[in-house]
Amino acid sequence: MTATIGHVGERLLTPGEVAALFRVDPKTVTRWATAGRIGSIRTPGGHRRFRESEVKTLLAELTTEVSHND
Repeated sequence: MTATIGHVGERLLTPGEVAALFRVDPKTVTRWATAGRIGSIRTPGGHRRFRESEVKTLLAELTTEVSHND
């Protein structure tokens, strides 16, 4: 089941899914959220979820920065 909130079709990712995209440990994603580097919301059960659109935007920005080593 895909979790959605806010915008119709906005997918929410788990820390594990975000970690896989960035190739980091899920605890790193949680630290980023705590530090304000990436936005997150809390489910009623207290779990963090991340908006897919925001995650993809951040990933694109970081990928662009790295590839500017021309």
